[in-house]
Amino acid sequence: MSSDDVKGGAHATLHARHQAVLPDWLAVYYQRPIEITHGEGRHVWDAEGNRYLDFFGGILTTMTAHALPEVTKAISEQAGRILHTSTLYLDRPMVDLAERVAALSGIPDARVFFTTSGTEANDTALLLATAYRRSNQILAMRNSYHGRSFSAVGITGNRGWSPTSLSPLQTLYVHGGVRTRGPFAGLSDGEFIKACVADLEDVLGQGYGNVAALIAEPIQGVGGFTSPPDGLFAAFREVLDRHGILWITDEVQTGWGRTGDHFWGWQAHDGSGPPDILTFAKGIGNGMSIGGVVARAEVMNCLGANSISTFGGSPITMAAGLANLNHLVEHDLQGNARRVGGLLIERLRAACAGLDGVREVRGRGLMIGVELVDPGTGDPSPEGASAVLEAAREGGLLIGKGGGHNTSVLRIAPPLSLTVAEAEEGAEILDAALRTALETTRSGRSAS
Repeated sequence: MSSDDVKGGAHATLHARHQAVLPDWLAVYYQRPIEITHGEGRHVWDAEGNRYLDFFGGILTTMTAHALPEVTKAISEQAGRILHTSTLYLDRPMVDLAERVAALSGIPDARVFFTTSGTEANDTALLLATAYRRSNQILAMRNSYHGRSFSAVGITGNRGWSPTSLSPLQTLYVHGGVRTRGPFAGLSDGEFIKACVADLEDVLGQGYGNVAALIAEPIQGVGGFTSPPDGLFAAFREVLDRHGILWITDEVQTGWGRTGDHFWGWQAHDGSGPPDILTFAKGIGNGMSIGGVVARAEVMNCLGANSISTFGGSPITMAAGLANLNHLVEHDLQGNARRVGGLLIERLRAACAGLDGVREVRGRGLMIGVELVDPGTGDPSPEGASAVLEAAREGGLLIGKGGGHNTSVLRIAPPLSLTVAEAEEGAEILDAALRTALETTRSGRSAS
């Protein structure tokens, strides 16, 4: 038996064990799922020894680089001192990171609460907003995604990721998250914003009154990296302020400079000032489980009961977050995302220009979406997206997918340290994967 047979058998055994003990709804990529064993820089390796250029970073979580020396050193040194204490005791790394995050958030008199995930961060933000406003009514965006907790799926405007209609919240959905589809798609940017504001006003007229908050992703992540024109949420904020409604910006995927132009996604909509509440997660930990909420003190301190966090703000995760944030700022990875991301978007647009199965290449910085459609009907093509995902992996490139209810968008979000050479390499692999997969999909339709 060859070594490849041994590796293949071990892979099949692990997949079978996964299916036998984990939930059916726990999604995995690829017809033949891979086990990633280690990584370095912008590359990872699987259990069979294959090397991949990583353009998805563990769902936008490996923000700086795999095996970043500063982060691994910080984790190792902190682990040698103490792993865990809880928030019942003073935690110097937690205070250090909170001070940095508060200062960077743009929110005046900010307070920071650390969680272990973006879902938990959004759950906390909803708790704060509903308690502060004494209302369970929430405004959310169509096509949105905010996590998998009971409250978070209740405000998710994407049926593919919202498994129940039950919710502790009354959610009202408004237009604006998707620029190029829907009833306002044909309008100019200014007209689009005006129409969405009118829709917001109309939706508020249907509510009970005293709505707690609007929660929105500046760029929708799972929704396929869609975004409104700059300034939409500033225009929304004028309406919200008249009603005393809070603005929660979900920066779980857009934060820390990924968009290149801004450190936070909300800064593209800052005409009416900073948000009341900001949530973050993913990239700050570079793989460690860190999430959090930033809010002005009046809102953060509104809870009238005791609370703690057993694992949020743990010494080891805070040490990792501090080291990662320092590296990001000192090496101007936001600027790198703007420069290399701009090049990558242009390369992908050029590659897709002649492909009738590609509807749009969109994005900002290193947050890029490629929307696929059926060339004959113009309908979303989840089959095409899956085929390209497989072909890219065969070519040595890992990407993600998403896109509203139909999962027809390729999601491209490499670590922010991506080099020009790696961007060129990834674009070349994806170009070939698109052409191969779309031709295969077209041939399959013709045969049927």
